[in-house]
Amino acid sequence: MTKSKPTVEISATEHKATIAREARRVTSYDVALVAGVSQSAVSRCFKPGASVSKSTYARVMKAASLLDYIPNAAARSLITRRSNMVAVIITNQANLYYPELLAELSQQLTARGKRVLLFTLARETDVERVLADVWQFQVDGVIAAARLTDLHVAEFERRHMPLVLFNRTLRERAVNTVTCDHLEAGRMLVSRLAAAGHRRFGIIAGTEDSTVANERRRGACERLAELGLPPPVVVPGQSDYRSGGAGLKAIIEQMGRVPDAIICGSDVMAIGCLDYARHELGIDVPGRLSVAGFDAVEPSNWLSYNLTTLRQPMPKMATAAADLLCAVIDSHDSQAERRVFSAQFIEGATARLTPVPVPAAAIGTSMRALVAIM
Repeated sequence: MTKSKPTVEISATEHKATIAREARRVTSYDVALVAGVSQSAVSRCFKPGASVSKSTYARVMKAASLLDYIPNAAARSLITRRSNMVAVIITNQANLYYPELLAELSQQLTARGKRVLLFTLARETDVERVLADVWQFQVDGVIAAARLTDLHVAEFERRHMPLVLFNRTLRERAVNTVTCDHLEAGRMLVSRLAAAGHRRFGIIAGTEDSTVANERRRGACERLAELGLPPPVVVPGQSDYRSGGAGLKAIIEQMGRVPDAIICGSDVMAIGCLDYARHELGIDVPGRLSVAGFDAVEPSNWLSYNLTTLRQPMPKMATAAADLLCAVIDSHDSQAERRVFSAQFIEGATARLTPVPVPAAAIGTSMRALVAIM
């Protein structure tokens, strides 16, 4: 009488006892023995897109579950020559939209089979130190929301390391970039405020080493010059709450009066400016002073602030960055691509603004909808 072949459950129980006695980890070889397939078949079952029959896949997954098997990412990377890790480099200088950015990037990269390895900088000039750590982890690619020099980018190219700059640009070198048009955002903010009658402007800028803050300030200053308005009083800031109040005080001292409008390089500074104006100086905002910021971070939407600001399309930008980096990793394409997004103006309640005219066609549509409801 032929002896029946043990079931996967029985084989797994016996094999698991052996592994426990030997005090070792479960390997793909153990899964193969229990499932009755080759080790290469096990590898194919855990490789996305690999060709494997439904019956083999079912036996391997059942054996893996019974044995509590978890694929060894490090061992797999030796075969595929990929770590499936992506480094994300950001600064932590009071930019409250970064949690949103990290959540979006992590979600998008995870959907593409990648894991995020986070590197944070106290200031953008610290990037040299962080890059030394990045090379050690042998990541598949890097998304850098920090300022890189031409020499840094050249080192990425020498190491054949895929790179995408996030919200940063290089004028002298072609590099993959996903960014919001911060220059145009600064111009947009001035245009809306000037159209409402503001003439004397103050700017509380971000840190000097921030390319984003510099672009926003430059856009605002260029637009003021084009409109023939007086040059703004510009004071430095650290992109934090305290800089908002200190910046407003410095601008008033230099100007000798309360300006018509204050443009802050970030919402955090705008909130600090707003609180200082209302609670320390007793200034009517927006009656006497208009205050505007950038980024539309969560606190800017709170009823106490309802800040006039500009919102970056962070979900779209994070998706674009993940798409672009993974495409470069898969194709090794050397042709640099630049994807630029526009900021959305949020009117808020901290600035005097002239309403944007509504097209006649839209008015007609609204009236018809109102009649239909009535």
